[in-house]
Amino acid sequence: MPLEIVRNDITKMTVDAIVNAANTSLLGGGGVDGCIHRAAGSGLLEECKTLGGCDTGKAKITGAYKLPCKYVIHTVGPVWQDGEHGEKAMLESCYRESLALAKKHDCETVAFPLISSGVYGYPKDQALKVAVDVISDFLLENEMHIYIVIFDKAAYKISEKLFADIAEYIDDNYVDEHTDYRRESMRMNMPMQYVVPHAVCESRAVMEDVELDLRLKHIDESFSQMLLRKIDEKGMTDAECYKKANIDRKLFSKIRSDLHYKPSKPTAIACAISLELSLEETEEMLKKAGFALSHSNKFDIIIEYFISTGNYNIFEINEALFAFDQALLGM
Repeated sequence: MPLEIVRNDITKMTVDAIVNAANTSLLGGGGVDGCIHRAAGSGLLEECKTLGGCDTGKAKITGAYKLPCKYVIHTVGPVWQDGEHGEKAMLESCYRESLALAKKHDCETVAFPLISSGVYGYPKDQALKVAVDVISDFLLENEMHIYIVIFDKAAYKISEKLFADIAEYIDDNYVDEHTDYRRESMRMNMPMQYVVPHAVCESRAVMEDVELDLRLKHIDESFSQMLLRKIDEKGMTDAECYKKANIDRKLFSKIRSDLHYKPSKPTAIACAISLELSLEETEEMLKKAGFALSHSNKFDIIIEYFISTGNYNIFEINEALFAFDQALLGM
């Protein structure tokens, strides 16, 4: 997927470039900066000495030396004061400048830490939002696979309100996988069977026949065919769809060229999210791929929460999925 949140050591990432959250001297320091310098070896420090430092919000590029990547992009994030001293604009600049350098050097894969979220004190949830917003804007116009690398759970945080809202939604909707309709009916003291008047039966039969006719029209429609039909109905381009779905262009090409392509569940849901389908339409698209949403699955409930609240930002959805230790949407 073009933007992926992963839990890893950034110095172990096999990518074209990793981004170093450096200080203005570029001569190494604590946190991510120190780890990168130690892993790269003395050659990195020697090259950094020739660069004359770096201003806050700017970025410079060097070789990677002993690291398993080609380049290290050094950027200096802002020190958090109170959010009223241009911190957000400077942090946004860090990501934009770093991405511009990566593009200039033909990088296809780049790994970022959460810049300024360590000793510089930038609130982690706000730092994450800045990172995701700037990177997702960049990906709308560019082809690149970008990682946000989180070293441990303590280094990652979404907003407390969002986390609490999703947790409450899960608590309200999560059911044990063995709970069935009979058990629920007994618990609610509802009768399982009752007599339906003849007139009601006839009316229901007519409605069911109409619904059946509608369903039969698309009974042989594959996932790929439904996806392409929905893209046309929404007036979208292929690029708009796969970028909003956070899936790779090559994968989308496979889906388009093979009418019987069977995507993974996260990919199928990502396509539904990109098209901003209703919950019912999403269920229909999932069935085409052989899947369904279930209230015995926290991943599914989180997806349902975002659709029901009308939030189709796939990057925000992935932030939440990562926070709840679930698979991410996309490729």
